[in-house]
Amino acid sequence: MRAIDAGLLICHECHQLNRHEPELKRQYCSRCGGQVHARRPNSLVRTWALLLTAAILYIPANMLPIMTVNALGQGQSDTIMSGVVTLVGHGMLPIAAVVFIASIVVPTFKLVGIALLLYSVQRHQPMSARQRVLMYRFIEWIGRWSMLDIFVIAILVAVVKFGSLASIEPGMGAAAFASVVILTMLAALTFDPRLIWDNTDDDHE
Repeated sequence: MRAIDAGLLICHECHQLNRHEPELKRQYCSRCGGQVHARRPNSLVRTWALLLTAAILYIPANMLPIMTVNALGQGQSDTIMSGVVTLVGHGMLPIAAVVFIASIVVPTFKLVGIALLLYSVQRHQPMSARQRVLMYRFIEWIGRWSMLDIFVIAILVAVVKFGSLASIEPGMGAAAFASVVILTMLAALTFDPRLIWDNTDDDHE
């Protein structure tokens, strides 16, 4: 049984359970005063908007240089993929694997995973509620690791400062990639997981 079927609403601010009062146009949490909803207003629309924006920015994030290494007056720009290839060429396979997974695999999985989750909820696809919940929780958990590349670049930019001898500068690709990570994290937050249970009667457990 869903909480709404039992006449209960949960506050997204403090997670207090509140008795649903249908006669009220707006209902507020009895503990913190935050507005409570049976379902977040326009949750799917907002999540789709954030996801599509992230998907568009994912293209320049992979096409534009993510950082430029200047050494002895010569600069070399690298995209995410060319950086992975360079690391492999220097025999740094473990580091290359970490960068590839954190910067290519994880963002791609998040984009595809959220899109599948939204599509399955909207179209009532034969995907069990358990599968949807596991996917949603995994997307939320894995999201933080997408920022690994940005953290590495930030550290390198701050540490590698040797005047004209050597320096590292972030590229436009880094800004686009950071935007993708933030937008996908926001997309996961704006999605209302309670929608997963709204069509469980049609699901195959």
